[in-house]
Amino acid sequence: MRPQDLLHPRPEGLYCPPGDFYIDPMRPVPRALITHGHSDHARAGHGAVMATADTLAIMGLRLGAGFCAAQQIAPLRERVDVNGVAVTFFPAGHVLGSAQIRLAHKGLSIVISGDYKRQEDATALPFEPVACDIFVTEATFGLPVFRHPDPAGEIAKLLARRAAEPERAILIGAYALGKAQRVISLLRQAGHDAPIHLHGALEKVTGYYAETGITLGDLRKVAASDKAALAGAIILCPPSSLHDVWARRFPEPLTAVASGWMRVRARARQNGAELPLILSDHADWPGLQQTIRETGASDIWVTHGEEDALVHWCQSIGLAARPLRLVGYGDEAEGA
Repeated sequence: MRPQDLLHPRPEGLYCPPGDFYIDPMRPVPRALITHGHSDHARAGHGAVMATADTLAIMGLRLGAGFCAAQQIAPLRERVDVNGVAVTFFPAGHVLGSAQIRLAHKGLSIVISGDYKRQEDATALPFEPVACDIFVTEATFGLPVFRHPDPAGEIAKLLARRAAEPERAILIGAYALGKAQRVISLLRQAGHDAPIHLHGALEKVTGYYAETGITLGDLRKVAASDKAALAGAIILCPPSSLHDVWARRFPEPLTAVASGWMRVRARARQNGAELPLILSDHADWPGLQQTIRETGASDIWVTHGEEDALVHWCQSIGLAARPLRLVGYGDEAEGA
């Protein structure tokens, strides 16, 4: 069958005609398959939603219990028939519950990556390469300049600043799903066992991570009534809160931002990061190249990110490749 007969872009998102479902649609649809719980991929208002158990739970926490009319859990690595299309979810390594989705029908297989990363992360199942004919890959950091450093080294920088300036509270801007919990986990791995304080916007999802058995240690809702007690404290908050009146409560706050975009100095300045922490939950340029090779796919569809550079690289090594030009994906909205 022709690839476009199994999957093609529509205004709502990627559509599978024989299965009559969308993947990460941007508008409400009758049936949606969701790769992960970030707000640019997981929206409310669909009829039926299929996703991993963790993604469904996270969507419920963030969007409310009635975010869709019906839910179906997709067990990892188990084939599910959806109107004659064989659908299988595989770990993507992006955040808790994130998955790639493999479609197989009439001898053709397509894997939709969703967002993914290749670095080790104790808060998410590691990415598993999946063989396929066509690989639909994200390209958030699809430029050769993006080569993510060792996360342990970034955390070591943070702890060194804390030791050198013990009178200051350390405010870390991190997205509520995935990034905040990964930062906490990395701090614990580095031996930081003091209480870590959370902005209220991070509590629900972080609590869910802890309930699943992920080790996050002593977490406390931030209280600024006693400023002196928060000297040297590490406090996590949404990136936008770094610029709020909320942040002024703390003693001589040192502002850090955890993001792969901190590789770009202009982005670091724009975010007001005194201490940029290059911590990404997406694959970097070598990770994208590695993954494309490991899938064995001969045709690569590139979406949401630096599409043209990755398409050019694929073509330079003899692969068919094209950009999908989908809109609406990127950094998740912090208010979600």
